[in-house]
Amino acid sequence: MGLIYAIGFIAQGFFSARTLVQWFLSERQRKVVSPTIFWACSLIGSVLLFTYGWLRNDFSIILGQVLSYYIYIWNLDAKGAWVKIPLIIRTMLIALPMVTIIIFTLDTASIINKFFRNDNIPIPLVVWGSAGQVIFTLRFIYQWVYSVRIHRSVLPLGFWVISLVGSTIIISYAIYRQDPVLILGQSVGFVAYFRNIIINKKSKKHVL
Repeated sequence: MGLIYAIGFIAQGFFSARTLVQWFLSERQRKVVSPTIFWACSLIGSVLLFTYGWLRNDFSIILGQVLSYYIYIWNLDAKGAWVKIPLIIRTMLIALPMVTIIIFTLDTASIINKFFRNDNIPIPLVVWGSAGQVIFTLRFIYQWVYSVRIHRSVLPLGFWVISLVGSTIIISYAIYRQDPVLILGQSVGFVAYFRNIIINKKSKKHVL
């Protein structure tokens, strides 16, 4: 169990780092920015947290990572950083969620038993946690749609508002699950989400 938690904490370390760096750069430039390192840390953290969720038999964690995974890649590509990654690594990263879906499809009964018939995670709690992950992930879908519309990678005001809502649900889920990885990861971002909302509103370019 110690190794599993270690993977989870390292994953949250990347997510916390992306938030803190983005926050620092936004404070320095006095506007909300979308740095390349934010998306690089997002992708690395996503791979690790996906692994953590699989080892913890936690469907809500896996769902959240799969939904936002390719949006991280899109933003890296929009920043011109994706093509700088070696082809073999890019291929493996692109294939990861697809391989997971195939595994689900080939052994559906076993997967259902593993993730949805776990006495440690009641179905209502799985639904609540999954709802939090979906809402939390919607911020990246919102960010992606907005960025595609203006043809550049940005982090608009709506991204931070959705972040707060989703994070609140995930923290309540994590407390019930007594999951220190999720509690720590979400708590670190809370202040940064509020601060980015304030910075965004003060900026002349604030949008929703």
